[in-house]
Amino acid sequence: MRGTGGGRTARALLLAAALAMTAGACGTSYEAEPTALPTFPPAASSAEATAAVDDGRVIPADCGRILPTGDLEAVMGLPLGSVAVRTTIGVPQPKVGRTERVSCRYTRSGDRGGRPLLDINATAYRDAAAASAQWEVNVRAESGERRDMPLGSAPGVFFDKPNQGVLMVAHSTSNLTLVLPDQPLPGDKSRADALVDLALRVLPHVSVDPTQKRTPPPAQDRPVSKAGATG
Repeated sequence: MRGTGGGRTARALLLAAALAMTAGACGTSYEAEPTALPTFPPAASSAEATAAVDDGRVIPADCGRILPTGDLEAVMGLPLGSVAVRTTIGVPQPKVGRTERVSCRYTRSGDRGGRPLLDINATAYRDAAAASAQWEVNVRAESGERRDMPLGSAPGVFFDKPNQGVLMVAHSTSNLTLVLPDQPLPGDKSRADALVDLALRVLPHVSVDPTQKRTPPPAQDRPVSKAGATG
């Protein structure tokens, strides 16, 4: 009887010691080897992405940088955040020397397929002569009551139509056309006044200083989506 009781006591002591060692080992292992968290390289900043898209271009590939919606809201007396813009990248047209085309349509926010507030067509050409020649072609093809309206040294023509005003400007290697449908404007501002105000805001972003040489990238390197071919 005594022998049996002693054996049981010894086995109990050995089992308790084994459990203690196991618990201690598990605790040491957990503290010494914490779970490693995965790491990821930082994403490129929006500024770097913008530079990559616009590298070598004369006209920005984003209408938000051609004419910010806030500028249009200010000119037209609209509430902040009420204007949306859609960008369309056109195809080059080597026959007339056009290397870039970007079209912008500004509408009321949330108004899908609604009436545009403003349309902008900005184009760039291989040289100033090609830009001027195509501008002359486009001006001759336009209709409406014509009025010469230069913007400083840049020749411009305003066409007054029953339902819209059109301003066409040529500067250096770029051409610019703005179409403003008939709509209420703040104060006594006319469509011609509004278009001139808008064009002066747009021109610095879609043309280059004629004293500075800048070579557009090859046509095949530019991201394009199908659009009309007229210059």
